[in-house]
Amino acid sequence: MTHADQAATSRTSTPTMAITGATGKVGAMVAQDLRAAGLEPRLLVRDASRAPAWAQDVAVADYGDGQAARRALAGIELLLMVSAAESESRLEEHRIFIEAAASAGVRHVVYTSFLGASPQATFTLSRTHWHTEAALRESGMAFTFLRDSFYTDFLIEVSADGAITGPAGHGRVATVARADVAAAAAAVLRDLAAGRTHHEGATYNLTGPQALSMAEAARIITEVTGRPTVYREESLEEAYASRAHYGAPRWEVDAWVSTYTAIASGELSTVSEDVARLTGRPPLSLADLLRSRPAV
Repeated sequence: MTHADQAATSRTSTPTMAITGATGKVGAMVAQDLRAAGLEPRLLVRDASRAPAWAQDVAVADYGDGQAARRALAGIELLLMVSAAESESRLEEHRIFIEAAASAGVRHVVYTSFLGASPQATFTLSRTHWHTEAALRESGMAFTFLRDSFYTDFLIEVSADGAITGPAGHGRVATVARADVAAAAAAVLRDLAAGRTHHEGATYNLTGPQALSMAEAARIITEVTGRPTVYREESLEEAYASRAHYGAPRWEVDAWVSTYTAIASGELSTVSEDVARLTGRPPLSLADLLRSRPAV
């Protein structure tokens, strides 16, 4: 049987792998990677109309709807659980979904967590990730945790007006490109689908190649793009005041501000080689990602 025949056979066989968040940025990249490898995962989405045209198997499920999740995961053994959209109820939604996955017979869950996940983490949403990890450990399913740092893409997005503004002090963060998180997730899933079990129970820290201060990040953005960019440091009080006009709920503003205070604390300065170990190539730096963008 040729490689093409094997790929065709794989794409027409009953799916045993599923991806949540398949219309999001990371989930969509993972789905494309697996498809290119001859795999055809089931795509779990909230809106079927947004699923890619090439998808052969699409199921609609919301994290907070246990019954729909059980139906969507019927027959699935291997699951990529991309963390749900940020919300005050995200942890409860995760717990409902994990219970549904276990009930549906899922054997192994690969979960996109956060670097240094802890119930005492400075970044408030990191605490949710820790509790989600705990729920997976207690579920009886095998698991792999991909603890990614803040996205390098985020640095580029928040600096679009020429400034990175927040209470990050002189702290450093080893941000990671979304594309590297997706590539690492796809590599783990390909291994597990091939019967390689060394990822079971593993936790991988997904970071970029260097830890940068916000001032250094602003300087790199300026140098690569030619767009003058600066870091404007705020006090904690100034950070809350400057974000008050959005009218966002308190939990969300706490998350925004603690993005920067977590950097200031030094909790996110870890530089890991796990992206390279999983993907076989070095992770993208901020300069690499900037140069890869058409506008640059």
